[in-house]
Amino acid sequence: MPVVVGVDSSTQSTKVEVRDLDSGELISSGRASHPSTGIAPVSQTNPTEWITAFDQAYAQASAQASLAKIAAISVAGQQHGLVTLDANHNIVRAAKLWNDTESAPDAKWCVDQRDAAWWASHVGSVPVASFTVAKLSWLKRVEPENWARVARLCLPHDYLSWHLRGGGAAEIITDRGDASGTGYWSPLTNSYDDEVLQIIDKSRDWSKMLPRVASPLEATGQWGDAVIGCGTGDNMAGALGIGLLPGDVAISLGTSGTVYAVSAQATADNSAAVAGFADATGSFLPLVCTLNATKVFDSFANFLGVDLQQFGELALASNCGSNGLVLLPYLDGERTPNLPEARAMLVGINSSHSRSDIARAAIEGVVCGLLDGLNAITNCGVDTSGRIFLLGGGAQSPAVCQIVADLTGKKVNVLNEPEIVALGAARQAVATLTGKWPSWGASSRIAAQPIASSSQCSETRQQFADARINSYGA
Repeated sequence: MPVVVGVDSSTQSTKVEVRDLDSGELISSGRASHPSTGIAPVSQTNPTEWITAFDQAYAQASAQASLAKIAAISVAGQQHGLVTLDANHNIVRAAKLWNDTESAPDAKWCVDQRDAAWWASHVGSVPVASFTVAKLSWLKRVEPENWARVARLCLPHDYLSWHLRGGGAAEIITDRGDASGTGYWSPLTNSYDDEVLQIIDKSRDWSKMLPRVASPLEATGQWGDAVIGCGTGDNMAGALGIGLLPGDVAISLGTSGTVYAVSAQATADNSAAVAGFADATGSFLPLVCTLNATKVFDSFANFLGVDLQQFGELALASNCGSNGLVLLPYLDGERTPNLPEARAMLVGINSSHSRSDIARAAIEGVVCGLLDGLNAITNCGVDTSGRIFLLGGGAQSPAVCQIVADLTGKKVNVLNEPEIVALGAARQAVATLTGKWPSWGASSRIAAQPIASSSQCSETRQQFADARINSYGA
């Protein structure tokens, strides 16, 4: 039976899934970790580490089963990372990753060259430190000798897909979903924005430096006998894995947090909260990202001297609103709101508060931040009235599921597939091969229903908003 391979090259590891082309049945899988990317504000890695991890993960998957003919492969990767190559396709420097915030001053500088409304109208998003365009500015400003050596630019998934095509003289190709996270490609015009690129460097011939943007179902080469899909960004692949429908909302809690929805229309948010991304199908994927999600739970579980299960149990022993205690969860700065120098704060703590209140406040702080992002997406005219899907490591916590249900007043669905990004990449591989999206995808179940009253929900959300505004004015 023919099979397809879906790859998820994330910040921390590479996952490979082999699935039956016709049924979507998982045949085998593999996983390999990446080295540490550094200590905030620095987060970077040598792109060859992704190749090493892919080889190891694929070898694991191959060892688990006698694989039939591999018909197609597609790679999803972490967004925004800046990969730089010289004229001989050698790596110029370590790739600056999405969560590297050294470029925060450059993001501000970029916006100051025009204004937020100009950026939103040109590329659908206003640059923040995570965006590739800010990292370009950082490289030119801080490492001019390296900048002078750069001949080609690409994103993490582009680099790994290029390697599968043979590297070297093979064409470097990206897709519209991942390109839309650079800050210099426009979902509105479906093209690179030369005015943006001229802000970074007027002396460059950018047409020779940037990857070609493939159409959603375009085959971009061969890996052995397998067709290579164009790949996409991890959030776009997640939407493919879910089979996200108009109105549905995905909330993902990993190291970082994201909330996104499918839209038929492009969005442009002058406030910079909503990134107006494209998706991997030809539609759009407005998205809000926060830097602090499950790592907040890890940190506060450690502070309280408990494991994550006990941490969740403590949180559920408190009340909605944590008896007035609020955590602003900005441990290492924040992307949304744009507060790269911020740090976490417990607001309103007094002698009557318990360990349970602290645990619940930690989860509520993370969730409230993401739900503020959901409000911003809704305010862009996007339908968010459908189902809520909770993804990532946070979805494994009954406490997190319950608190999301309480604070949204809606049922929370979780997926029965642990690797939703790799699944989405596998679905894209099938669609590239056959010209149509497969009927199979992730199944889901209801993990929590709201039990708090609407007034408790509203009060908790308002407490968080007041604490944020009073502490940071944002």
